Amino acid sequence: MTVLTNKQTVTPLGSAATATAPRSVGALVKAYVALTKPRIIELLLITTLPVMFLAAHGLPDLWTATATMVFGTLSAGSANVLNCYIDRDIDRTMRRTRRRPLAKHDVSPAGALVFGVILGTLSTLGLALTVNGLAAALSLGAILFYVFVYSLVLKRRTSQNIVWGGIAGCMPVLIGWAGITGGLSWAPVVLFGVVFFWTPPHTWTLAMRYREDYAAAAVPMLPVVTTERRVVQQVVVYTWATVLCSLLLWPIAGTSLLYPAAALVLGAVCLVEVYRLLGRVNAGKTGVDLRPMRFFHWSNIYLALLFLAVALDSLFA
Repeated sequence: MTVLTNKQTVTPLGSAATATAPRSVGALVKAYVALTKPRIIELLLITTLPVMFLAAHGLPDLWTATATMVFGTLSAGSANVLNCYIDRDIDRTMRRTRRRPLAKHDVSPAGALVFGVILGTLSTLGLALTVNGLAAALSLGAILFYVFVYSLVLKRRTSQNIVWGGIAGCMPVLIGWAGITGGLSWAPVVLFGVVFFWTPPHTWTLAMRYREDYAAAAVPMLPVVTTERRVVQQVVVYTWATVLCSLLLWPIAGTSLLYPAAALVLGAVCLVEVYRLLGRVNAGKTGVDLRPMRFFHWSNIYLALLFLAVALDSLFA
């Protein structure tokens, strides 16, 4: 209810006027940091650092590793901020994303765009000046691919969006290797493949949980355009591809037995989980009863532990 006093409008607490009140510096900083999607950055860094151990056959040079991680963080942050800028319309539609800073109008679109470009520029220049040109070029390529290929072209046009768009998320593996060696070889390509095959089942199980969100936003994620059974079948196929690809690192990189032993155990548990998911869909379970988030959370653990095994093998082999 609005009360009029001396021709002035007194707006109730919690209304739009309150939402547009000036924000503190701390709140604004927090909003800009949230635009970078820190949890996604953590996952990318989990794949970057162990590859540097593998490339160095032990402890990597501290300065190079630190610079690669710092500027790699800025690179991933840039891509995520620019993605938020592009997706600000659908983020307001989806329950999972409607509390992001741009969706809540905590940050202006222009401010987010400038912030994303600044982060990308700093990351590219920083890698070029402190690490090497190849690492900088790969980092810039990852940003451009994520923004222009995935966010602007693939995401809203094809159910294969995350399959090919996920390439950007694989790039930290190559960047970490290039940062240490100045070049590339088959070992990081294998780990690139692991992340490439891992990304679709990881993302599709999340999309199964939030299918209505993606449908409302007209984003053709696989769970939106096909049946749950078909999605789970694809998750099984890509999970097998992930596990088999992970085992290729043993002969190609010449690891000790520590790595393949860990890869076998982790892969076996991952396959058990995915076949449990398949069993539930075959039993006629649907929606939340399928418990797709169980596999989603396990896939995070799987990737983190697999790359931890890469680092430990490099240290103790």
